Amino acid sequence: MYIDCDGIKLNAYLDMPKGNPKKCPLCIVIHGFTGHSEERHISAVQEALNEIGVATLRADMYGHGKSDGKFEDHTLFKWLTNILAVVDYARSLDFVTDLYMTGHSQGGLAVMLAAAMERDRIKALMPLSPAAMIPEVARTGGLLGIQFDPENIPEELEAWDGRKLKGNYARVAQTIHVEEFVEKYQKPVLIVHGDQDEAVPYECGVRFSKLYKNCRLVTIPGDTHCYDHHLELVTAAVKEFMLEQLQA
Repeated sequence: MYIDCDGIKLNAYLDMPKGNPKKCPLCIVIHGFTGHSEERHISAVQEALNEIGVATLRADMYGHGKSDGKFEDHTLFKWLTNILAVVDYARSLDFVTDLYMTGHSQGGLAVMLAAAMERDRIKALMPLSPAAMIPEVARTGGLLGIQFDPENIPEELEAWDGRKLKGNYARVAQTIHVEEFVEKYQKPVLIVHGDQDEAVPYECGVRFSKLYKNCRLVTIPGDTHCYDHHLELVTAAVKEFMLEQLQA
């Protein structure tokens, strides 16, 4: 299926709990930088939520997966516009009772920002290995492992896997102050982070878990950015947190 976002088609997957209940909560699931909605860790979280009676709506963001747009042209602003469109679509579904949100890496950062914007609609938030440091490092000129003058941003940045990004990615990121969004979202938050994350420092997750008013940090010992070793601990943490929200 596709969700329209100002003429951009976003590839999406709507997964229902067993038994196709007439009414149930729904969790929006957002992948990370260079990722897509069918990655192992994304599908595992989706399946875990379906198992406990929560529908999921996984969406490929601009320039990723099977959605429209070129990777090199994507920015956090475009992703945020995408997520707002996904929320609007989810709200149009008759069976949805409450809305939740989770995202991995850059998707974790994006849902942190979007949940603050949609704080009246998103009942709880689950950033997974959130790359919440992106705006700060963009302001210092150290983005994506390369150094550049933050006051004279190059036309292109080289990303992982040899991909290119337009300089607008950094220009947009520099304007975002994540702490302001965190302050606005005061509902329950779960942050899950591996302490051997090679892409997003574990300390980043620790720091933002302390900034949220109502946040639980679950550390995955010895695990990587995409949870290559203990994915079952991630899904267990997500299930436990969500079951608490459903019973609240």
